Amino acid sequence: MGGNGSGPDPGYFGPRSVTWQMHGDPIMWVAGVRALYLQALHPRAVRGVVQNSDFREDTWGRLLRTARFVATISYGTKDEAERAGARVRRIHGSLKADDPVTGERFRIDDPALLLWVHCAEVDSYLHVARRSGYPVSDAQADRYVDEQREAARLVGLDPAGVPASTAQLAAYFADVRPELAAGADARDVDAFLRRPPVSWPLAPARALLWRRVARLAYDALPPYAHELYGRPAPGPDEVTRRLGRAGRLLRLIPATVRWQLPPKHILRAVARMGPGTRPSPYTLRRQAAILESAGEGAAK
Repeated sequence: MGGNGSGPDPGYFGPRSVTWQMHGDPIMWVAGVRALYLQALHPRAVRGVVQNSDFREDTWGRLLRTARFVATISYGTKDEAERAGARVRRIHGSLKADDPVTGERFRIDDPALLLWVHCAEVDSYLHVARRSGYPVSDAQADRYVDEQREAARLVGLDPAGVPASTAQLAAYFADVRPELAAGADARDVDAFLRRPPVSWPLAPARALLWRRVARLAYDALPPYAHELYGRPAPGPDEVTRRLGRAGRLLRLIPATVRWQLPPKHILRAVARMGPGTRPSPYTLRRQAAILESAGEGAAK
């Protein structure tokens, strides 16, 4: 997925990847919150966050650090991605938590927990993007899941044991479903995401913008997640329409404005790789059309 070593370093994905194109879309903001909701349904995973994080006091700092990590491995150089991954592995390797049911002490870097967090993120990014109208074909969706095994490696997983297609991802969720529950920790995260603490000048923005993002992210969860949380959601068709409207609205914000927000990795990546590498949904649509045309030609 990288280059030939003679030009600028494209990182582990590069402009030809689905990751490079899709992660630049603003609907990822909604997708990231959906991932948090989904991740909180694994009792051990959420206990690790609750016992080892100051997310209640440092809401935006934590979200920014997560965004910075995803942006670095998506758009940074290989060295930058490796350093970011090493930092995450070092932090996770030093942390433990207590099982909320058995009281057993467990490591945060347990591969099963890392896999859950990874799959919840990948599923959320892909699911929300596609339902919002971002043009990702079935073949490109499989490519994306496969590409993200590199991200899994960076946080300490063996890529061979990570889903490499949408079918494998769905099978993983079917297998892990009996382990999920909305205990006290998950409900704390739910309450936190619906009303994160902010300073009083930001309270109107929370009411106007954040609550809508959080509600849309929650509604985009799978039905079993709504059942576990005990809060209803609109029907799937209505949620898809709302995601489509949100995607269209967010994409009206000029990319050069959106990409000025921290951590600005996309701007640096485009400066490094050239203006023709700007992430765009049209790139994936064009790639899909080329592949379909080639397939039709081969069929003849």
